[in-house]
Order: sequence, then structure tokens, then C-alpha cells
Amino acid sequence: MHSSEMKYSRMLRSSFFLVLLFVFSIFSSQTAVAFIGTYGVNYGRIADNLPSPEAVATLLKSAKIRNIRIYDADHSVLTAFRNTGIEIIVGLGNEFLKDISVAEDRAMTWVKENVEPFIRGGTRISGIAVGNEILGGTTIELWEVLLPAAKNVYYALRRLGLHNTVEVSSPHSEAVFQNSYPPSSCTFRDDVAPFMKPLLAFFWQIGSPFYINAYPFLAYKSDSKEIDLNYAIFEHTKGIYDPNTKLHYDNMFDAMVDASYAALEKAGFPKVPVIVSETGWASKGDPDEAGASVKNAKTYNRNLRKRLKKRKGTPYRPNMVVRAYVFALFNENLKPGPTSERNFGLFKPDGSIAYDIGFKGLKDSSATRCGFGTSFNALVAACVVMFLLLHRLV
Repeated sequence: MHSSEMKYSRMLRSSFFLVLLFVFSIFSSQTAVAFIGTYGVNYGRIADNLPSPEAVATLLKSAKIRNIRIYDADHSVLTAFRNTGIEIIVGLGNEFLKDISVAEDRAMTWVKENVEPFIRGGTRISGIAVGNEILGGTTIELWEVLLPAAKNVYYALRRLGLHNTVEVSSPHSEAVFQNSYPPSSCTFRDDVAPFMKPLLAFFWQIGSPFYINAYPFLAYKSDSKEIDLNYAIFEHTKGIYDPNTKLHYDNMFDAMVDASYAALEKAGFPKVPVIVSETGWASKGDPDEAGASVKNAKTYNRNLRKRLKKRKGTPYRPNMVVRAYVFALFNENLKPGPTSERNFGLFKPDGSIAYDIGFKGLKDSSATRCGFGTSFNALVAACVVMFLLLHRLV
């Protein structure tokens, strides 16, 4: 072989192994991320017409939704999501908090039954939400047991070696705040603060973020005469000006997130990140539920998705990328309360989209899988071609 051919052969070898490295890096890089991207969805199941968990897993993969929250630790759901690569935050229901708060062994039993075996089996449980909207709620006796319950769950995970894999947190509603306008003035309620501050101290110690359920829809519904609809749904508007920080807000979602940061800062926790655990817009409501319509739901959710795709922060925390879980995956026809409560879904029970915000439903899943497979096959084919060329020249 001439020296020029030998040099070319070495170049082909290098190119071949670089392509191999690229192929394997694509797939290995998907194994160590807790929250993939910035977008997630809440998978509520208070309904009698929803598809099977297996079908839901297929739907989420088709729509390329990689993060979900559920409000319990249903075994059929956790089994169906095995080896899907979808990150799941499970819920420890409010009804269990008193019992779990009593002793770590009770938390250990719950974790061993509902978390550990599924993780070992390939389900990616990335977090446990201990209770939901406890502080600021009407069940005052649960305020006192929230922190002991969260600690017991964490210590159980630690004993099992899962504390670096599974995050412990607790989502809050806007009811924990005294006020939130302008955003910089936000503080925790006086009666909530004595319970919130120790909880925040513990979560800061173990590296957990602050989860807030932030609904511009609910704010607009309660004060539609004063709040500009466009401001609530990310459309063009003059927005608001915060005189304390001299910052401008062109949408209510960012203002709500920054109100959380302001309250955390005043409580002594300025570096705790905020994640929106619920947000969404109802597509239907009662006559007195202003703003509930398909048009507004589509606009809000489409614009929210665009906003999260930008992977940027807020005016007050520009370097803290905003992450959010949308409520909800499906309409839930058995939920109590006003009509809006049963009409937050992005998808219909048959897997088709409720309205178009850029997702693909189950009907397009084959094309999505084909596209992924084609990309992978193309890379493999490139490797084979280079390998054959290399051997012909040697």
C-alpha cells in the first residue's frame, strides 16, 4: 500500500470511530437527566373514560413528552412506564401524611411497596411529591405533619440508597402567599411562614426546589374586569411594571414565578429554584367562569410551550431556566367542582389532540417512531459504509 493510501486509511479509521462515538453518545446521554428539557405534564386520572396506562405511555412517547407527574403511586401506571425513559414524579397522597409522619419505618414500608421495586425494574421515578397544596389549605392539622412526613420519606430513600435518584418535594398553591402584586412585594402568609420556613430549610439542605401551582386562568377568572386577558395568555399587551425592581412583565406566568422568588428571598432562601408543578387553562367552564374556552386554552398552552422551549429565565431571575408541568394530560370527567375542573386536558381519551398546540396524538405515533428509527438507521448505515471502504483499502 502506498504511503498516501495508508494515510487515507488512517483517516477513514478515525472517521469511523468518531461516527461510532457520536452514535453511542446520543443514546448514553439520555440516561442521567432528571428533568429532561423544560416541559412536563400532569397525568390525572379522576375519570372513567381514559385509555390504559400502556396507551398513555405510547401517547406520551409519540408527543415526545418526557416528564410527568401523577398524584399517587398507582402500580399499573408505574408498570406501564417501565423502560420508556419517561421521568415520573409520584404522589404521596394527603391521606397518608399523618401515618407517614409518625415514624420512618412507615415511610420505609410505603417506599418499598410503591417506589423501590419499580425503580429496580426500570421505571424512572425521579421524585416523590409529599402531599399536595397542604400549607395554606383548610386542613390545618396537616400543616404540622408535612415536614415530619417529608423527612421520613427522605430518610427511607437514603437508607435504600435512592436519595440521590429520587427527589423529595411538596407542591404549593398560591394560597401560601400574602400578596403577589407587584411580584417583588410577594411574601408568605403570616400563619403559613412558621411552617414554610422549616420546610424550606430542609428542602434546601437536600437540594429540592420550590414547587408552585401557578394558574393565570384562576387569577383572570376571579378578576376578569381588572386583568387583561392578553396578559394572562401570553398575547401582545402592555403588561405590568414593578416599581420596586423596575422590571417589566409582558405575561402573568413570569410574574407568578418571580413572585415566588421574591417570597423565597424574603424568607431567607434566595437561591432555591422554582419549578411550576401545575399550570394550564380550561377549555370549558360555567357561565361565571370568565375566560374558559377552547380558543383561550389553545392560545395559553401554545404560547406557554413556546415560552418554555426558549429555555430562559424570568425578569427577576434571568439565569434560572423556567420549568413547568402543564395541567393536564386529559379532561377528567369525574372531578368535582365547577365545569372548568373537568376541562383542562390537552388530549382526548382516544389519544387525539383536544386542540392543536403542536403535539402529535396517537394517530401520528407510527410516523414519529419511523422518523426516529430512520435517523438511527442512517447513522448505522454510515458506519457500515465506512467500515467496508476501510477494508477495501487495507
